[in-house]
Amino acid sequence: MPYFTRLILFLFCLMVLVESRKPKKKRWTGQVEMPKPSHLYKKNLDVTKIRKGKPQQLLRVDEHDFSMRPAFGGPAIPVGVDVQVESLDSISEVDMDFTMTLYLRHYWKDERLAFSSANNKSMTFDGRLVKKIWVPDVFFVHSKRSFTHDTTTDNIMLRVFPDGHVLYSMRITVTAMCNMDFSHFPLDSQTCSLELESYAYTDEDLMLYWKNGDESLKTDEKISLSQFLIQKFHTTSRLAFYSSTGWYNRLYINFTLRRHIFFFLLQTYFPATLMVMLSWVSFWIDRRAVPARVSLGITTVLTMTTIITGVNASMPRVSYVKAVDIYLWVSFVFVFLSVLEYAAVNYLTTVQERKERKLREKFPGMCGMLHSKTMMLDGSYSESEANSLAGYPRSHILTEEERQDKIVVHLGLSGDANAARKKGLLKGQMGFRIFQNTHAIDKYSRLIFPASYIFFNLIYWSVFS
Repeated sequence: MPYFTRLILFLFCLMVLVESRKPKKKRWTGQVEMPKPSHLYKKNLDVTKIRKGKPQQLLRVDEHDFSMRPAFGGPAIPVGVDVQVESLDSISEVDMDFTMTLYLRHYWKDERLAFSSANNKSMTFDGRLVKKIWVPDVFFVHSKRSFTHDTTTDNIMLRVFPDGHVLYSMRITVTAMCNMDFSHFPLDSQTCSLELESYAYTDEDLMLYWKNGDESLKTDEKISLSQFLIQKFHTTSRLAFYSSTGWYNRLYINFTLRRHIFFFLLQTYFPATLMVMLSWVSFWIDRRAVPARVSLGITTVLTMTTIITGVNASMPRVSYVKAVDIYLWVSFVFVFLSVLEYAAVNYLTTVQERKERKLREKFPGMCGMLHSKTMMLDGSYSESEANSLAGYPRSHILTEEERQDKIVVHLGLSGDANAARKKGLLKGQMGFRIFQNTHAIDKYSRLIFPASYIFFNLIYWSVFS
């Protein structure tokens, strides 16, 4: 009986289990239930969010100590360098420096960065990897200011090849010193150089060299400067010795600049020449026109002083004479001598007039003639006319001493005929008054000053040009 009871309970439980597995019938509600699209329930999987595990690192940076140079303890590691000059921004004569923007590239081999890859011929990284590996410590000798461009990010590129070769490139603007010689300014040529050198590694650890020789330096064809003409770019290299640290490889970027002269011709040389020529006008003005000749001389002297001051204000205070100083100061001397020339003429004229007064005082009876007037002939009439007007025959020639003492001729003008004769003589001599009413020094100065200045210009431009 207990066995039969257990069998019945087992069958009952089996029937209950079978009934629970059967699908239940849905109750009819009068509405047809439409099937829903499957894409509303099933979303496409985003493969970028599926974690496939940690990727395999091609560069095993963490497994090596990059604080030491490649092949530490062995021969010097060769590091090739090439440069592409993007722009030559400015040349400053006052500060004696220049500013240049360039692309600086290094090439070396580091076996610690070698990797095996069938797909990647090289891998390129930005500046974040540079802080983790060894790179050459090249710096600019005699640099005043320099920086690596960082807009919009650091302008640094690192490219690694499977065999361990590395290309390291960066964009830099550097302001470096340039020792200039202004002895021929502004007819000068300047040679400046940008020097590269390792700061810590001597030639026993690191060997800097130009990667492609003279082809290692490339320049943009659009490079130009307002005051200079770029004549030549070239590279050199040599060893530099420091008494406390040793020998270092140093690379040089040399460039030669020729100054444009046209700006200085317009601003300095032409104004100075015109002032000198203006001072010569004084020789053609009547020596008795004191205000005109004095004001002209003072004006030209002050103008030359202003030109000299303006040129020196834009130049460094060097301890030697520049070519432009020679020209300006010689021009200033010519202008100053023209002022002194009139001082000499005025003084000699005053002495001459004093002698004339003494001569008149020596013969006072000659002044009492009835209906007579006195006329001084100081060069207004020719020698023969002066003798005829004075009552002497034309055959009687005055001596040189009498002519220098300013002969006093008394003309007795009692009738209209004599007045008409005098008027005709004055009218005939009016055209020669400018040439005859001058001192002998003025006559010589009209030739000596221009000839001397032209001779000076010939020597100056032949020596400095």
